[in-house]
Amino acid sequence: MPRKLSSLLAILLIFSLVAAACGNDDDSAQPPAAAEVPDPTPDPTEAPAAPGTIVEVAVESGAFPTLVAAVQAAGLVDVLSGEGPFTVFAPTEEAFAAALEALGLSAEELLADVDLLTGVLTYHVLPLAAPAELVLTLDGESVTTVAGSDVVITIAGGTVMVNDAAVVTADIEASNGVIHVIDKVLLPPAPE
Repeated sequence: MPRKLSSLLAILLIFSLVAAACGNDDDSAQPPAAAEVPDPTPDPTEAPAAPGTIVEVAVESGAFPTLVAAVQAAGLVDVLSGEGPFTVFAPTEEAFAAALEALGLSAEELLADVDLLTGVLTYHVLPLAAPAELVLTLDGESVTTVAGSDVVITIAGGTVMVNDAAVVTADIEASNGVIHVIDKVLLPPAPE
C-alpha cells in the first residue's frame, strides 16, 4: 500500500504540474492591471491652449449658428479668420429671430441677399480689439465699424449699450480679437 500511495501521489503531482503548465492563456482570467490615470493638475510649464480665431470660437461655442451661417453666406469667413484685430458684436439667436420678424424676412431670404447680409454683418465688426476695459472708456463715443458707419457706445445703469443693443456677455477671447454678445441685431443706417 505505501508503494501504491507513493505512485498515486507522484501521478497527482505530475498531473498538477502538467495542468499548471497547460493552463488557460487567456489574460481575461487574470485581474486587470490598474489603469494609469492622468494627473488632473495642469502642468505649470505647459502653455494654455490659445483660443482660435473669431470664426473658430463662434463655431466651437455652438451659441451662434445663425451668425456663423450668415458669415459663411456672406463670404466673410476668411476675413474674420484673418490677422485682425477685430471686435465682433455677436447677436444672440433670439436677437436674430426678432430682427428677421421685424424685417419681414425668413432666415433663407436674409442669407440669400448677400449685399444686405454683408452690410449688416460688417456693421457688427470693429477693426480693432476692444475688450470690456476699453469699451468702458468709450461712453458717449462713436466708433467706426468695418462697414464704414459708426456705432455709439453708451453706458446706462452699468449696462454697456451699442446703439440700442445691450452687451449681455463680454470678452469672449479669440486669437484675432474679442467677441461681445449683444441682445439685438444692429441695423446700419440707411444710405443717404
